[in-house]
Amino acid sequence: MQRDAITLETLADRDNLLLATWKAARGKRARPAVQRFLSRLDLELTLLTAEILEERAPRGLAHRFTIHDPKRREISAACFADRVLHHAILNLAEARFERMSVPTSFACRPGKGVHAAVTLVRRNLQRWPWFVQVDVDGYFPSINHARLKALLATRFTGRGFLALLGRIIDAGAGAAPGCGLPIGSLTSQHFANAYLDLADRLLLAHPMVCAHVRYMDDIAWWCPTREAAMRTLDALRAGISRDRCLRLKPAGRVARSAEGMMFCGFRIRQGVVLASSRKLRRYRAGARHLHRAVAAGSVGEQHAQRVSDGLLATLAGCQTLGFQQRLQAALGDAGELA
Repeated sequence: MQRDAITLETLADRDNLLLATWKAARGKRARPAVQRFLSRLDLELTLLTAEILEERAPRGLAHRFTIHDPKRREISAACFADRVLHHAILNLAEARFERMSVPTSFACRPGKGVHAAVTLVRRNLQRWPWFVQVDVDGYFPSINHARLKALLATRFTGRGFLALLGRIIDAGAGAAPGCGLPIGSLTSQHFANAYLDLADRLLLAHPMVCAHVRYMDDIAWWCPTREAAMRTLDALRAGISRDRCLRLKPAGRVARSAEGMMFCGFRIRQGVVLASSRKLRRYRAGARHLHRAVAAGSVGEQHAQRVSDGLLATLAGCQTLGFQQRLQAALGDAGELA
């Protein structure tokens, strides 16, 4: 297999670091850490260049916090200099990650994403009679560092570059020694997506699998019979345990396609895509808050429009017109509209 050669000198090229800086700062320029970095850009890039070439990067500094959306997750937000480093790496390496992915993997890929995955799930529900739906138990904390580094060494060449990737991986170690990637890191997303490429290829090579969709560790595939579905599930469980040191959650689902499924926060049926109850609750709460703010005159028109667009984006691709109309009517009746 041909590997992409990336050197530290190419990575530390000033144009590459400048491009990475603007990508990392996009939508975040009001944040103090970003403002400090940009206010002394030449010095910061000179320091980052030295850290890369002297093999001292990354800095490994991160702000950690916990969210509940809907389940508890610990998020690790890297310092801005390390975020620039991650973007600089992906400027050079993303094309190789893209080439190693199958067409039916949708996370962390240009031109893919959640809505494209949902569209294909719905199409497959219409075409094939049985499906299997699984996800990996504690996926990010369970990624084995040694296996991940070995995988990356089959895709890239360059001693210094691979050593840098290794230091980034080691800096994200979790509770178990030699395992874990931080949620919230750009490189972690691409590493994690590549790590499960084995599952994609195992399923697509199986003669009983008719179709397949994966979004990170959420995996669904379709089979002609229930027996075939169970056999492919056993094959996937054994394959990722043997080759990736991972295990599937016991609550995997084997069902008829006519029953539909929940996937990436959407309720998908053969004839329609609906928003999950959690999405509807978040939209309802956000709409009420926005209407109160507009009525009180505490937000400007442009800001209100941006917030409204963001709320609508959470329901994109869903059949929710009736829900939105009923909510707007209820807010108006309650006197909450401006």
